[in-house]
Amino acid sequence: MTKHLLLGAALSALLAAPAFAECKVTIGVVMELTGPAGPYGQAGAKSVEMAFRDINQAGGVLGCALVADTRDSQSQGTVAVDAAKQLVEIGHVPAVIGGIISSVSIPILTAVTAPARVVQVSPASSSPTLTALGREGKTNGIFFRTITSDALQGVAAAKYALDLGLKKLAVIHVNNDFGVNMTKEFSAAYKALGGTITSDTPYNEKAANYDAEVTSALSGDPDGLYLISYPVDGATIARAWISKGGPRKFLLNDGMNSGDFISAVGAKYLNEAYGTSSGTEDSKSTAYFNASYKAFSNLDPGSPAAVQAYDAGALVGLAVAAGGAATSAAIRDGIYKVTDPNGTVVTAGPEGFKQALALIKEGKPIRYVGVIGPISFDKFGDITGPFREWQIADGKVVTKGQLSTADVDKIRAQIAVK
Repeated sequence: MTKHLLLGAALSALLAAPAFAECKVTIGVVMELTGPAGPYGQAGAKSVEMAFRDINQAGGVLGCALVADTRDSQSQGTVAVDAAKQLVEIGHVPAVIGGIISSVSIPILTAVTAPARVVQVSPASSSPTLTALGREGKTNGIFFRTITSDALQGVAAAKYALDLGLKKLAVIHVNNDFGVNMTKEFSAAYKALGGTITSDTPYNEKAANYDAEVTSALSGDPDGLYLISYPVDGATIARAWISKGGPRKFLLNDGMNSGDFISAVGAKYLNEAYGTSSGTEDSKSTAYFNASYKAFSNLDPGSPAAVQAYDAGALVGLAVAAGGAATSAAIRDGIYKVTDPNGTVVTAGPEGFKQALALIKEGKPIRYVGVIGPISFDKFGDITGPFREWQIADGKVVTKGQLSTADVDKIRAQIAVK
């Protein structure tokens, strides 16, 4: 069902674009369309399709239409590797966008894209392991991500928790690369800033229940629970926590900003649920996306990974044009060309992309200011950026504040002194 919907959306996007000859540039997309991270991947896939549609409406790249060949990782690393191999080894795509979760992106990178030197851009994989792989020379310089590392989000979450008066927290986290690293980064910052972790409990995905994990986490009289999870398992854990009398105060990771999670737990139990997400610096691109995404996707523009996935698609598409060829090497170099700090600012949407493509054709540098704000990559493909502080109130996620990049850097410096 999901596959047919995606193919239908891709066809609609092509029909809405200018007429191209039999010339297409196919980009591989591996997203978690089903499984625990399904809501993120569905939003991400739609965002990439929208970015490609917008570039096609602006004239396309190299005289060709951008097309997404989208595969479902099912939120499993082994399935993702098989899908990526089909795209790279059989489809010969020059770039892969995905995955969403780190436990999908990392095996794609290490088993497929890095050995093949095929560009990979993840919209939402935030594990510090990805930076470490770059430092160790294992990514061949072809990995990029449009989300900040958990090393930064852990600092932001620790500061937010203490600002909220949550001085003693139990932690329950998914037992994978993302969950382990997020817990590690948060714990170091939280303790350095004066917080106490009463228990640290890992859990395995897709268990029938999590009563044992919740019982263990309740020891130590915590003020609340830091739940590092995905919407489906997270809802099961939160319900068990509430039923066992745990304090109804929650700190949540970015992926728990989900309507599915709220409805599964019950909005009335979550009015003291708070979280952090990779933030945005509002721009014309942000306004365009917020005004246009729902009509295209029938999804909320605030869906996890949606804004980051649009920018991932936009960057890959523009990089094909800037690189002058639909090859991985050209796209890798093109990504840096379209995020040139000294370039002319261009923004999202057909009009913004039309300007970008005209400047590229003239050989002029551009700086894509995306939906998440200005984007620049270091040599490991990482970005820096602000963090959004949010709360669930009456069933809705509302913004409470924002930690700027400078704020996070200041806290990190403070922690380092300690």
